Amino acid sequence: MSAAATSSSRTINVRLPAELYEQLEALAQATARTKSFVTLEALNSYLAAQTWQVRDIEAGLAQADRGDFASDEEVSAVFRRHGA
Repeated sequence: MSAAATSSSRTINVRLPAELYEQLEALAQATARTKSFVTLEALNSYLAAQTWQVRDIEAGLAQADRGDFASDEEVSAVFRRHGA
């Protein structure tokens, strides 16, 4: 984490189930990292995955709202290409 990120960081409290906390603690120890580091890495990965999915869903909904759908032939061509 950069100095700039540290100076603008915020603190949150999260209540974890005991089993999840134990997994976090074990991974932190096994990788010689802090629980905070492991948690930030996990949260960054999760947010990155969810963010692109939400963006794609919103883009798809916008296309649907505009009536921008694939034709029956285009759908059939995709199925033929993938053996369905």
